[in-house]
Amino acid sequence: MPAGFDPTSSVAEARAWLRTFVPMPVAASRHERLKSCLGALLGLAITEWICRQFLLGFNPWFVAPMGASAVLLFGVPASPLAQPWSIIGGNLVAATVGVACAKFIPDPGLAAGVAVAGAIALMFQLRCVHPPSGAVAVTAVFGGPAVQALGFGFVVIPVAINSALLLLTALAFNNFTRRRYPHRPPEPAAQHDTRDAPPSRRTGFTRADLDAVLAARGEFLDIEEDDLEAILVAAELRAYSRRFGGARCVDIMSRDVISVRPGQMAADAAALLARHRIKALPVLDRQRRLLGILTQSDFFRAYRANSRRVNGTVRDLMTRSVISARTDQPIVELAQGFSDGGLHHVPVLDAERRVVGIVTQSDLVAALLRQGGAAEPPAA
Repeated sequence: MPAGFDPTSSVAEARAWLRTFVPMPVAASRHERLKSCLGALLGLAITEWICRQFLLGFNPWFVAPMGASAVLLFGVPASPLAQPWSIIGGNLVAATVGVACAKFIPDPGLAAGVAVAGAIALMFQLRCVHPPSGAVAVTAVFGGPAVQALGFGFVVIPVAINSALLLLTALAFNNFTRRRYPHRPPEPAAQHDTRDAPPSRRTGFTRADLDAVLAARGEFLDIEEDDLEAILVAAELRAYSRRFGGARCVDIMSRDVISVRPGQMAADAAALLARHRIKALPVLDRQRRLLGILTQSDFFRAYRANSRRVNGTVRDLMTRSVISARTDQPIVELAQGFSDGGLHHVPVLDAERRVVGIVTQSDLVAALLRQGGAAEPPAA
């Protein structure tokens, strides 16, 4: 036995290596899995039926790699590999390279290898990486006399037509089932038309940190950088919630809420804002249910537009779409809305949707400062 050999360590390393073969759990819910199966069924059935009807007598009218494309378009529609340009660009590039290799490289095995390698290189360069396209390239080489007879026509019929029809079905199905497709990163939070990053991203890790780490790894990750950043921010908020405990809106809200009725005069509401030195007035009905909110910004917009509504009632000026909170809602869930979303005040509602309080930026900052101070270790 060689000196320094540790059999226990070697066994542990072997077990750890074998564990890498165990499949990772799939995070998709049952509902999402059902949508994926149904989407793939509809997508392939519709694509094949249309091609068979319009390309009657044309062989081949449908290519097998569309099945692999369907897995991506309907199973993981958020993946960069499943986006519209990926399927269209990737399949067309692979078909073109595959036909060219079949024509100019006599040995089929070598032609297939070169076709896939060339397709990968071009897909990376053109930012349209689509794994099923590798099968398209191989099909162009090993597709038999029918494909060979088509030559570069194979790129258009059936590859381009199959890809376009499958993509159109994916666009319709995914959006009908309320999936974001084409996948877009979350809309940036409301800003002030400046070049500053959102407040929540000025501390902790930054996008520059994320870009630097990804560049250092040098690997292709099957996730959009914007989605990865959003996941990391959500994880930070979750850790923050664990650190600062379970403070709820009911614990920090202002209970003596200055409010107005929709029929009151706008001038009276303006006087209330000035007298109490506040920026917003919830608009309530007789049962104290929330109807809207009247803010300083509502007055500014009306003045700037020289609108007669300034001399009207609260109903004429108020904003009807209001973000509200529950009494038992953790305050950390409001933090990003206040920092990035432009919120200044959030009415707090009870189970009957009656206004029982309001959380302002001042309330939130004070609460976080108190809890942050309590979380600090005592001085030595």
